Order: sequence, then C-alpha cells, then structure tokens
Amino acid sequence: MSGPANPLPVEALGDYLRAQGLAGSAPLDVRVLAGGQSNPTYRITAGEGRDYVLRKKPPGTLVASAHAIDREYRVMKALAGTGVPVPRMLHYCESGELLGTPFYVMEYLAGRVLMDQSLPGMQSAERRAIYREMNRVIAALHQVDYAAAGLADYGKVGNYVGRQIARWSRQCRESTLPLHPAMLRLMDWLPEHLPEGDETTLVHGDYRLDNLVFHPTEPRVIGVLDWELSTLGHPLADLAYQCMAWRIPHTLWRGIGGLDLAALGIPQEAEYIAWYAAATGRDAAGHWDYYLAYNLFRMAAILHGIAQRASDGNAAAEDAVETGAKAGPLAELGWESAQRYMAARG
Repeated sequence: MSGPANPLPVEALGDYLRAQGLAGSAPLDVRVLAGGQSNPTYRITAGEGRDYVLRKKPPGTLVASAHAIDREYRVMKALAGTGVPVPRMLHYCESGELLGTPFYVMEYLAGRVLMDQSLPGMQSAERRAIYREMNRVIAALHQVDYAAAGLADYGKVGNYVGRQIARWSRQCRESTLPLHPAMLRLMDWLPEHLPEGDETTLVHGDYRLDNLVFHPTEPRVIGVLDWELSTLGHPLADLAYQCMAWRIPHTLWRGIGGLDLAALGIPQEAEYIAWYAAATGRDAAGHWDYYLAYNLFRMAAILHGIAQRASDGNAAAEDAVETGAKAGPLAELGWESAQRYMAARG
C-alpha cells in the first residue's frame, strides 16, 4: 500500500529496486513514515529480510540548497565505520524520472525514536543514560577527521556562523510572510556580535533526540538520521542547537525548559555541556548565550520557512501551519539570549 501524501508508484519502484538487487519477486509494501517537515520518507518492505527507508525530495518549487538528500546520502556513507552510528546506505537515484524527484534508499533500523525530550514513562537512571549517550555521540561526531572521511569539500572552512546568519536572514527576507519583530532584531544584532575565534568540524545541523534511533531496549544510539543540514561548521554552534531544549519551555515545542530535571534524572544544561567539554576539550562557556541566540534565530527561520511552504502548498507534514507559528516565540527566546550575552559582557 502507499500513503495518501505523495504516493509512490509501487509497481514501477519495485521493478527499479529489483534491478538494483534490492527486492525479490514479491510486491512492495510502502508506508509513509511519521515525522519530518521536509523530505517525504517511506518504509519499504521488499520481501523477507528486506526492510528499507526511502527518502526523496518533496515536489514543487524548493528553496535553493534545501532538501539536500544527496548530501544526506554522501555524509552517512562516509561515516560508515566511524564512531558515529549511521544506517547503511544502499542506493542513490539522481534522476527524478521515477518518483518525480531524486531519492535514496538505506537500511531500516529497528529501534526506538523518542519524540518527547522529557522521556515519559522511563526511570530516572534510564533518562540520564539516554542523555549521556546523546552527548557521547555528538562529541564523537565533532571528533571525526572529516578530511580522512572524504568530506574535505563538504562545506566551506571558517566563518560558519556568520555565513549561516546571512543565509537564513536572506531566506527570511525573501519570504512573502511577515517576520516577527524579534527575528528582525536578531538579523541585525547577530552579525554585529560574532564571537572571536573559530573552529571547523563536521556538524549535523539538526542534532536532537528525535533524529536519533536508539536500540530497542538499551540506552544506545544505533543511528543518527536527518543529515540534510549537515556541513563543515562550528562544533559549539552545533552543540548549542541541541541545548536549545533547556531554554525552550516544554509547553512550547520540543523543550524541557521549566521541568523538574533533577526529579526526572535529566542533567542540567551546565552538566551536559561539561560532559561534552570532558570528551572534546572544548569550553563553551565564553560565548554560550551568543550561540544559543544564533540557534534560536536559525530555528525560527527554519520554522518560518515551513510556514512559507505551507502557505505555498509545498509542506510535507500536515501540522506545518501550527509548527510554523512557533517561529515568533522562538525568536523572542533568542533575543532574550542575546540580551543576556550583552549583559554578561558589560
């Protein structure tokens, strides 16, 4: 069967996968996978022991450089055998003739995707172990020798944050939807206060709990997913993206702000950062609120883009309008971080 949104031509896809040695004679079973605001994602069963995930670009007019499934495929293929767990890449199709847009096929990971960062239903010790493991994996990612992995040309070296601010600001200005005042203030403030010092590593760009697949029973990551925003960039900016969760209220969106973390067994933000520092030798304290302000702006810009795609009729997820409406509140949190940064620096 195929899902109601972006249905796939199942018979033609089956013939194609059989030609690649990825399917037997039985008909395909195709199911839309939940989650993801941009690239339509499907689970494909192509006979016994043949479980795959297919990701494709969405239809319609797309923002330049967005939905970079070719980069997703490349980086996960390059990370095979490193300390960063990724699914096995099986096939990439650049042509849009079959499915309307390019796509790739990877192994399906049978594990847990944990959507709520408060981890309801778990014991305190298990929650702490989950957070410890998330920290271990992002630290491992930032220790990868990207040149040795064949990714020396995967992005520009240096001024990652400045370039990102310019990119997302430009995308916001090109939008036909009105921008929240806090987004406008951040677009002016951020480029004027870029921290001194720079470092380049491989960065995920969207590292968070629900982009990880955990072992079915163990607090162990078996796969990091959704690499479309990955590039060469600043590791502390990448870490601060995940750590937005501590600043975002649980009632707003994907946050743990305002929760009794001690009772839950979830580490405080400072402890989480200290774990990373111990693993990598990087000290985030000096410019932490700047990196948070930057990431909250960036996330607001991404959500504003989702709202734009919903307005244009190109959003993959049914809740795109509701998600896009959270851009303003996140920008307000970003402006609060900017003000804290300025106050701390006198």
